[in-house]
Amino acid sequence: MTHSDSRTDALVITSQLSIPLKEIEVSAIRAQGPGGQNVNKVASAVHLRFDISTSSLPSAVKQRLLARRDHRITRQGVVVLKAQTSRSQEQNRRIALERLADIVRPATHPIKVRKPTRPSRSSVKKRLDKKTRHGQLKKHRSKPISDQ
Repeated sequence: MTHSDSRTDALVITSQLSIPLKEIEVSAIRAQGPGGQNVNKVASAVHLRFDISTSSLPSAVKQRLLARRDHRITRQGVVVLKAQTSRSQEQNRRIALERLADIVRPATHPIKVRKPTRPSRSSVKKRLDKKTRHGQLKKHRSKPISDQ
């Protein structure tokens, strides 16, 4: 569970990485859908914007974030989130910050480089033998050719 630290005013992503809250733009908007008596009066939904390129994140993390194919990240490199699940604006703010942390967290781990490997000689032989046996089995299933 990530949290925003009141002492440092930052969103904690990992033990070594946090985002200052001043880099995150949070605004209150009216929530969509049915809301009863408060529907047109209370701005309880939260709209969060976080510009990746101007942030204080390490450049490697920025590059990995910008390379992600995520509909919440615009072409300009801005993370846009909307939280409206709760009736409370503060709760929606916490939810939006948590979602931002969930987007950034995977980008903190370097991408594992794939090492190309080859199948062993015995595994290739087994595969080809199995293929031959299966072909023979199918061949024996066919109708015999008549000599009329």
